[in-house]
Amino acid sequence: MELRQLEYFVAVASERNFTRAAAKLHVAQPGISAQIRQLERELGQPLLDRSGRVTTLTDAGKAVLPFARAALGAVAGARVAVDELTGLLRGHVAVGMVLQCASLDLPVVLAQFYRRYPAIEITLSEDSSDHLAEGIRAGTYDLAFIGVGAEEPAGLALHVVADEPVVAAMSAEPAPGLADLSGVSCVRLADIAGRTLISLPRGTGVRSAVEAAYAAAGLRLHVAFEASDPRMLARLAAHGLGLAFLPASVAATHDDLRAISIRDPQIRGRLALAWRAEGPASPAARALITHARAALPTPAGTRG
Repeated sequence: MELRQLEYFVAVASERNFTRAAAKLHVAQPGISAQIRQLERELGQPLLDRSGRVTTLTDAGKAVLPFARAALGAVAGARVAVDELTGLLRGHVAVGMVLQCASLDLPVVLAQFYRRYPAIEITLSEDSSDHLAEGIRAGTYDLAFIGVGAEEPAGLALHVVADEPVVAAMSAEPAPGLADLSGVSCVRLADIAGRTLISLPRGTGVRSAVEAAYAAAGLRLHVAFEASDPRMLARLAAHGLGLAFLPASVAATHDDLRAISIRDPQIRGRLALAWRAEGPASPAARALITHARAALPTPAGTRG
């Protein structure tokens, strides 16, 4: 069994496609196929199901994958350990983030880290919170900044970096169907349940918090407009199309919006740095997690 075979197997398992895995590793597809077949012969079981349009793991493949990742991680860790002894930390860190990270000034945090560890390569990708959480568990991301609802994602360690109320934002100019709220600064959740609502899609932290609040109040949530970018929600609300559920800090940046506080129950949105609670993490990833936690302390009085 060779490390190259394990590397090819992990790449195909992640990409679920031989062609994409070959492109990612900059090798020829026949070479990957041959090496994985050799690995399967050595283990005596097929690891990949090639019968469909998408390559999937067999039961044996699912059992082998964590060990393959651990073996590759151990080798990478050994190389980095040698670099650390000479005062040079190398490696690659995959970071994920949701669009709501705009208020964190994440580029400053990453720039400070890069100046300290210039030999570490960082890649940054955007996605929804649920996809990012799954990506951390699968090893696609080393860490990510995700929105957290009432239920914390399983298998992840969290460091909360923002915790604030979610408000109902409406156009600063009275709009049809919302004129009666023009002088209101705070409402009960039940008072706006029947209004036209604008929200982030399912799988985001704010949406999960909103759904949990509606469930706790025994109310049915019906969202008329969805968008993955909070800036689009703000624009929809500013044009009088309904009430947008937004973090208070986001609503405050738009002069054409007026924020209404929500009570009974209050809705809070949390943004957290997340990483795998268990399992191997590279020295480079551990260094970035430590740096980010120091640069972005948990707000006072915040749970988690």
